[in-house]
Amino acid sequence: MLTVLLINAYLCIFFFIMGMIPVEWEHRPTLGALGLDAQTTKKKKSISSLVRIIAKLNKPVCQGKMRQRIEKDLAIAHVNITPEEFILAKELCIILVLFVTFPAINPDMMPFWIFMSLAVGYVLPEMIIRGKIKKVKAIMVKELPDAIDLLGLCVNAGLDFMLSLKWVVEKSPPSVMIDELNIVLQEINVGKTRRDAIKDLALRYELPDLSTFSRTLIQADKMGTSVTEALNILSEDMRLARYRRGEQLALKAPMKMLVPLLLFIFPVVGIMVAGPILLDFIENNPFEQMGN
Repeated sequence: MLTVLLINAYLCIFFFIMGMIPVEWEHRPTLGALGLDAQTTKKKKSISSLVRIIAKLNKPVCQGKMRQRIEKDLAIAHVNITPEEFILAKELCIILVLFVTFPAINPDMMPFWIFMSLAVGYVLPEMIIRGKIKKVKAIMVKELPDAIDLLGLCVNAGLDFMLSLKWVVEKSPPSVMIDELNIVLQEINVGKTRRDAIKDLALRYELPDLSTFSRTLIQADKMGTSVTEALNILSEDMRLARYRRGEQLALKAPMKMLVPLLLFIFPVVGIMVAGPILLDFIENNPFEQMGN
């Protein structure tokens, strides 16, 4: 009986941990033929228009450097909302925290409760955006060597840099890096110089690998050296850097596995091994038999 209970407890803990891991849901086709997509789109547009009208009230609050910082963070995180709407999300989060925690609050703790609710409601959207930014930057670092390889192959085939960039953007599947290269291509097409467009890309994300990529291309353009050679050297360096990052993650894996091993696996194994022995010792205590 004890073994069954221990197995059930282990399974509950295991499935609880598995449930905390995010999964990607399967995208199923919608019922567009029945007109449901059009109705849903109309409702979303009406809700978004209402939200934008309410968010305009935050325009006096969101000005200057604060607005520039929020716009930059939202652009990097690929969140398609305005800074006013982001401030509105913070306000709604504060109201939600106040509403959820109100029943459990002691009247003597009212000032502390209001202060903590304001802090949590203000910080929580920032944490979500920071998490998205971190994820986007990780994807950029992962996809950059492949994009450099494609650019190098196109340049080696005889295309110039602009045609190579256009070919990579048009032929590659959609991704974060390809979207950013598409923005660079559009900026160059509307009149921005190639140096400024590539430099702005590096300044927008502030990644060491992206800064190296931008600096290499700008230096090759200034000095008049071959872009093909620069891209080949840069591709090899990026591959080596990604290999070293993989080794670093592999070396950190045993230390990360140690915590769940000590908290979840060792106690269960100890209970399953020592539990029957302890029960047998309690039922048939040898010290009581020696005393009798």
